[in-house]
Amino acid sequence: MYKDIYLLTGSNLGDRKSHLETACRLLDGFGITQVAVSALYETASWGIAGQPNYYNQVLKIQTTLGPVDLLRTLQAVEAQMGRTREIKWESRVIDIDILFFGHEIIKEDFLTIPHPEIQNRRFTLVPMCDLAPEFMHPVLKKTTRELLESCTDDLAVKTAG
Repeated sequence: MYKDIYLLTGSNLGDRKSHLETACRLLDGFGITQVAVSALYETASWGIAGQPNYYNQVLKIQTTLGPVDLLRTLQAVEAQMGRTREIKWESRVIDIDILFFGHEIIKEDFLTIPHPEIQNRRFTLVPMCDLAPEFMHPVLKKTTRELLESCTDDLAVKTAG
């Protein structure tokens, strides 16, 4: 059983909260156990201005799936929920990213763990700090809290209602 795996879920189309809840339920069906869930946060879209605001949440999970199989499973859940991949940073019904897979460092053409943009995204660091403020980034050698304190992203992250 792999432990201390952190995922970021996000949605900015339709019933955003419902989409995140649906993704969580679907993950349970693939042998992915949710250990903890952050608060739900809302933020402006990142990457392309003018899109609807996102709801984001971090999940701490456990699974017997390895990193590549987990990625394939997450992509299958996204596809099942209607996610398309045409334009980078486009609006989406659901997005599920692997932030950390324990303290493993993986660099493949199709998968980089830890997620390479964690330190640049307040919408990721704020909910991550809800669950694991002292989690040590295995590459940057800083805690999640330290990364948040030094993050230059100025997008507001507020608790979603």
